[in-house]
Amino acid sequence: MKMNSVQNSTFLYRIMLKCLSNKIKKCIMYLLEKVKGVFMNKRTVFLLQDTKEQIDKLKSMFSEDKTFEVVGEGTNAPSAIQVIAERKPKFIVLDLILAGYDGVWAIDRIKALECKPKIIVVSALNRDEIVAKAVRIGADYFMAKPINFQLLLERMLELEEEKTKPRNAPEILFKNTIDEKVSNIFINVGIPPHIKGYAFLREAVKMAIDHPEIVNNITKRLYPSIGEKFNTTASKVERAIRHAIEVAWSRGRIEAINNILGVRAFVGKEKPTNGEFIALVADKMLLEQA
Repeated sequence: MKMNSVQNSTFLYRIMLKCLSNKIKKCIMYLLEKVKGVFMNKRTVFLLQDTKEQIDKLKSMFSEDKTFEVVGEGTNAPSAIQVIAERKPKFIVLDLILAGYDGVWAIDRIKALECKPKIIVVSALNRDEIVAKAVRIGADYFMAKPINFQLLLERMLELEEEKTKPRNAPEILFKNTIDEKVSNIFINVGIPPHIKGYAFLREAVKMAIDHPEIVNNITKRLYPSIGEKFNTTASKVERAIRHAIEVAWSRGRIEAINNILGVRAFVGKEKPTNGEFIALVADKMLLEQA
C-alpha cells in the first residue's frame, strides 16, 4: 500500500523525533556520567571537632575549595565513628578534645575501620606526650590551633599522594615499617611530633635509607630536596632539624638515645650534627632490614 504525502511526512517526522530523542538521552547519560565522575573524584572530609563553632569555621574554609567536600560532622566520637564507617570519607580532621571520648580513643577506632581514612589532628591540646601518643596509634599529621588553612590543604594533598602512589606490597610494608620505627625513635629520644623539624628529620632519614650517599652532601642535595617537598627553603629545613635535635638533647635523654641507636655514640652534653644524627638513625634502620 502506498503512503500519501501526509503519511510520509508523519512517518519521517516520527523517525527524526526518535533519533533526536535517542541523542538527547545519550547526551543526558553522558552529562550524568561526567557529574558522577566529578563527584567521585572529590576529596571527602569528615569534621570531628570539639565545638559546632569550630566545625562551621572549617566547613566555611573547605567550601571555598571545590576539590574538597565535607560529607559529615560531629562533636561526639562514638556516634561520629558510625557515620564515618557508612560514608567512608578520605580524610578526618579531628580534635583531641571531644564529647564523650577523647581524640586518641577516636583515632584508635577509626584506624580499625575498613575505609582507612587519613587522620589529621587539628587541636589546641599540644602537650608532647599526648601528641606523641596520637601519632603512635595512627594520626597521619598534627597541626596546632590556630591553623594555617592553606598549609592544612597542602598537607592533605601530600597525604593523598602518599596513599595513591602505586607501590607493590613489599614496598608498602617496608615503608610503613620504616615510618613507624623512625617515629618511635624520635618520640623515645624526645623529639615532639608537632614541631617542624620532626617531619623534616623523618623525611631526611627516609632519604638517607634510600640513598645513603646523600648524607655526604646534605647542604646541596638533602636540604633542598626536603625544602622542595614541603614548600620551604633549604636553610629553614636545616634550622628546623637542628632545633629538633637540640630539643631532644635539652631533655637529657642521652642514655635512652644511646640504647635506641645500639651504640654509645654520645656522652654527657655532646650533641651530634644534623648529618651525624640522620646517618646514625638511617644506619640503624638499614641494619634492622638486612
